[in-house]
Amino acid sequence: SCYPPFSLILYGCVSLIPCKDNRDVCVQPCSPSFHGETSFVCKDKKWQMFTDACANLDIQSLFQPGDGAKYSGADDHGNENCQADFSCIIPDILSSPAIPGNIADIVDLLKQISRELSGKVSRGKMQSYSRIANHVLNSSIVSSWAFIRDRNASSVLLDSVNLFAGKLLLTNGSESVQEQFISTKGYSIHKNTAGKSFDFSMEFNSDNITGHVFIPEEELLKLSKTSKAISIAFPTLGAIIETSHLDPVFVNGMVLSVALPEELQHILLTFEKINKLESVKAQCVGWHSAERRWDDRACQIKSDDVSSVVCFCKYHRQTFKSFSILMSPAKLRSAVLDYITCVGLGLSIFSLALCLTIEIVVWHHVTKTEVTYMRHFCLVNIATSLLVADILFILAAIVHDTARNYQLCVAATFFLHFFYLALFFWMFSLGLLILYGLLVFFKITRSVFIATAFSIGYGCPLVISVLTVAITEPRNGYLRAEACWLNWYETKALLAFVVPALSIVAVNLMVVLVVVVKTGRSSVGEGCRSRDLSTMIRISKNVALLTPVLGLTWGFGLAMTVDKSSLAFHVTFALLNAFQVNIYNSACCTFAELGKR
Repeated sequence: SCYPPFSLILYGCVSLIPCKDNRDVCVQPCSPSFHGETSFVCKDKKWQMFTDACANLDIQSLFQPGDGAKYSGADDHGNENCQADFSCIIPDILSSPAIPGNIADIVDLLKQISRELSGKVSRGKMQSYSRIANHVLNSSIVSSWAFIRDRNASSVLLDSVNLFAGKLLLTNGSESVQEQFISTKGYSIHKNTAGKSFDFSMEFNSDNITGHVFIPEEELLKLSKTSKAISIAFPTLGAIIETSHLDPVFVNGMVLSVALPEELQHILLTFEKINKLESVKAQCVGWHSAERRWDDRACQIKSDDVSSVVCFCKYHRQTFKSFSILMSPAKLRSAVLDYITCVGLGLSIFSLALCLTIEIVVWHHVTKTEVTYMRHFCLVNIATSLLVADILFILAAIVHDTARNYQLCVAATFFLHFFYLALFFWMFSLGLLILYGLLVFFKITRSVFIATAFSIGYGCPLVISVLTVAITEPRNGYLRAEACWLNWYETKALLAFVVPALSIVAVNLMVVLVVVVKTGRSSVGEGCRSRDLSTMIRISKNVALLTPVLGLTWGFGLAMTVDKSSLAFHVTFALLNAFQVNIYNSACCTFAELGKR
């Protein structure tokens, strides 16, 4: 329950011990009438609840097929059909408080029922199951889901309901089971059906929102025999998933699930928007069951207006069975950015490889003095770090998209973090070298320089990377949910990259200013007419060369943290970031030429 040495186990600490260190964790037992424990974290010098596992339900005593549990016998009124629809356990569940610990236990119960009793789901079973699920889907307890220890509990609930409802038996070709916060409908379908629709209208925050599922006629023509189609609507589950996962996205409609024959691959869904502001755009998504995240590759937008969205989605029994719409103002999608990134990465790798090849060819010609040796030594390590980082960037994308292996993603993120930091720290070493040369006139020896440069260039990134993964990974807070990269919304692990990078950019900016000042002063002895022109040329050349080499173009990424929705900021940063490596190639040639002179 705690993560030493960065936490403390202090029973009763909330009331007895003051909160001083943001790394402290307090674990307290529940009150005598409940079992479990509650954990608190110290934040802003206040104890804040982190997880609440206090519960008063004993699920095993309520439901355990084959033993003396309540499910196995009659209910309190002598109703012997408890085993037929497990209705006897419903009163105890509905009378329990909807606290996080009980919610987690009920989710486990629904998971157990869906695994053990989903062979033939009658209407009675579906009604009992829906009543239990409705209890934890109530809109009044959405905030309680944030304190459940298992952050995947909402995803487990969704998978369990989909599995159970998918086995619903249809009476006379159709079935409908309605609760306030979950609705299940089923129809018999065959290839001669002229399309099939499921319409839902359900309450969310005192307003009715609608959803519509339509199976196109061309899809039904693929059926070889009469089959069944089931659809489930959840008006509150989107908000629950958002609360549980702390994702930077907002579900703007109900969640619609389907259980279809394997022959069917595409469906049309219409979602009414919860937030109907004219400026709010929608993104059609499917819930990726394996990765437990919203995936925009599952759907395409057919139409989008102020009140509703029509999505064309692909159905896959193992992957995409649930769909919704997102409102994500901070998440920018643009084909232009994807194109710039792909082309830029290709040119980046080519230019860096060419840069290193040039350095190998001319190395003995351009490193005859201490000054040129140190300069080219930094430049080679800058190019090498960025080349490896670019390759790892591609590998991280491959690992995330296809392998779905958590350990590989952790490894890829660690090395990506390390080499991007190494890139910046070698830029920092080059900046210090230039500053030292301007002010101290190179009295440092080659051996001392190499030891210092390696300590800065690779030692500092290694320490930062290791500490980041060691502190955040035990709490599963190292990675972000949607990519193999550092987490931001839960642990702020991304600061371990942003803070050093922007600090180095600021220092190197001062180096460029010093170079500009020294360049201007060096022309004081020249004639008046030639002085201004030569000074301007020299300053322009120094700034044009040093700005990308010292990584100052990365500073433009700061604008994206101010206005994340601006396409102009993203395109400009993508261009500068993707194509600045071509300057490294030019710098290699320039330094090589300077070395010959």
